[in-house]
Amino acid sequence: MRAAIIPVTPFQQNCSLVWCTSTMRAALVDPGGELDKLKAAVAKAGVTLEKIILTHGHADHCGQAGMLAEELGLPIEGPHEADRFWISRLDEDGPRFGMECQVFEPTRWLDEGDTVTVGEATFEVLHCPGHTPGHVVFFHRPSNFAFVGDVLFQGSIGRTDFPMGNHQDLLDAITGKLWPLGDGVTFVPGHGPTSTFGRERESNPFVSDAAIAAG
Repeated sequence: MRAAIIPVTPFQQNCSLVWCTSTMRAALVDPGGELDKLKAAVAKAGVTLEKIILTHGHADHCGQAGMLAEELGLPIEGPHEADRFWISRLDEDGPRFGMECQVFEPTRWLDEGDTVTVGEATFEVLHCPGHTPGHVVFFHRPSNFAFVGDVLFQGSIGRTDFPMGNHQDLLDAITGKLWPLGDGVTFVPGHGPTSTFGRERESNPFVSDAAIAAG
């Protein structure tokens, strides 16, 4: 498996192009906007795009996913159906952020324990609510690599002050579902630089072991 990060939208959201090196089949994770830029990255990598996978329903992550799926005839997998609330309001949320967005219906909603394939690579799906109620994380166990969307960042965690956000749910998802995957997991967050779970357990002011112990 290989991946390339392509920041898009005014929020510099980390869309990722991920592909199976055996088959050169690929997926875009959270193609929120700047579709010409994303299509150029696909062409440059020399891969065949087979699907779109989504971590959650916020506009910067999925606002133009439906447009791309329609244009290229691609299925959309994710997020969890609890984010239908957010996807259903993309038409109205987009203009608030200076973005053109389109409501869509995923081909497949995802749940805890599901898997998503990209070529011959398989990603485990973890339902990690808190930032949004239907947020999911994609974990590739063979390479110890995860796409975590806006659950966790280098030195921070996702906001929970949006409608249907829940701070305790987010903390529980991070400590109860992500940390058990191991300190060696490298992750791509929805914004900013990559990090590892181990580094965040040591130094993240919100979810480090010391911060959690202090309550």
